[in-house]
Amino acid sequence: MVEQNTRTGIILMVATTFVFATQDGISRHLASEYNVMMVVMVRYWFFAAFVMAVASRKAGGLRAAAATRLPLIQTFRGVLLATEINVMVVGFVLLGLVESHAVFACYPLLVAALSGPVLGEKVGWRRWSAIGIGFIGVIIILQPSGGVFSPYAAIPLVAAFMFALYGLLTRYVGRQDSAATSFFWTGTTGAVVATAIGMWFWEPMTTPDWGWMAALCVTGALGHYLLIRAYEVAEASAVQPFAYLQLVFASAMGVLIFGETIRPNVAFGATLIVAAGLFTLWRARLRG
Repeated sequence: MVEQNTRTGIILMVATTFVFATQDGISRHLASEYNVMMVVMVRYWFFAAFVMAVASRKAGGLRAAAATRLPLIQTFRGVLLATEINVMVVGFVLLGLVESHAVFACYPLLVAALSGPVLGEKVGWRRWSAIGIGFIGVIIILQPSGGVFSPYAAIPLVAAFMFALYGLLTRYVGRQDSAATSFFWTGTTGAVVATAIGMWFWEPMTTPDWGWMAALCVTGALGHYLLIRAYEVAEASAVQPFAYLQLVFASAMGVLIFGETIRPNVAFGATLIVAAGLFTLWRARLRG
């Protein structure tokens, strides 16, 4: 059994958010030069290889990792995540890292809102109030200076909904399948779907961009490894609040590297979303 160390878990989670923010920045660069589905396809090839390498080192190997009582739901989860990644990367290109992540930060609130109909969990009035406040933040972000909703802002909102549903389905299958099995199906089914679509959009890449593609793949594998380690050494309730730092890191990259700006309404709306999300995490922790 791995020794529990909350401080180490927090450090690992902070490192995870930085690595994933870096991955998002690289995705933004590559997807602005090449077809999004091709970029995601290559990224998934490496992810699937990483997943299978991890599975092969565990007891029972690949056969044990692939064994599931819920193959249809596991397949749907994998397809859903691959689709969500494509949608989110499109958002990075069209909307930028700052606003995409500001809107996407509402996904924990969507998880809380959907946990009732999907998992049959009870959501009290306090969490519903936090969800409402969080979505006021989303509306504030979506509203540009002219008072008209930006059509591109719907992209990360759709991605947030998909990721929330993916998270809920992960909790659902976790009642019967191990985390290793869910991880295996996420990588392999996602790679199959990404390849089936992405191969029709192949484009030649320059040598420097192949270097960026390699970095994209490495950050993806490293981020997942750090995330797994974070949850191994510390309780989820202790490290999960620090996941919001990905919004900070991604926004910094958007401003410093891609010349994006942080509009006042985005900063205020994101603050409401993060505060509401942290409150729902706190309430969930109190409920055990």
